[in-house]
Amino acid sequence: MLIRSMKASDWEQVQQIYTEGIATGFATFETKAPTYESWDRSHINSCRLVAEQNGMVLGWAALSPVSSRCVYGGVAEVSVYIGSNSRGKGIGKQLMQQLITESEEAGFWTLQSGIFPENKGSVKLHETVGFRYIGKRERVGKIHGAWKDNLLFERRSNKVGIE
Repeated sequence: MLIRSMKASDWEQVQQIYTEGIATGFATFETKAPTYESWDRSHINSCRLVAEQNGMVLGWAALSPVSSRCVYGGVAEVSVYIGSNSRGKGIGKQLMQQLITESEEAGFWTLQSGIFPENKGSVKLHETVGFRYIGKRERVGKIHGAWKDNLLFERRSNKVGIE
């Protein structure tokens, strides 16, 4: 398996994996995968990764800005999705480790994630790669008419001037 930078030509497979995540009901507040153009505008140009094996994308990870204010320029929101046939094989961990490395090289000092409480695999993955639980936003949004909580996790870099 290879972890590499995502290309626009990966979008069909990336979108399929995103759609599989949406179908779980506990991966995102989104109810359908966006177009590439919409997704591209909302994600940071660097730090877009795919896990690939034999030409097949098995999972992906990317960063989104948390704010347009310059003081938050080193803070990003993590998205990580693994294809339904590839979950539980360590692919998420490899993607996240590479995402952390690349984010630090790009000058990000904080990565954060909002995770639905029932997404136990994502919680475990984030804890495994050094994220810490910082709180819960109760009934922060609705999906399919039901209120959802969101667990907040963050990882602070010790390589990007954090004292």
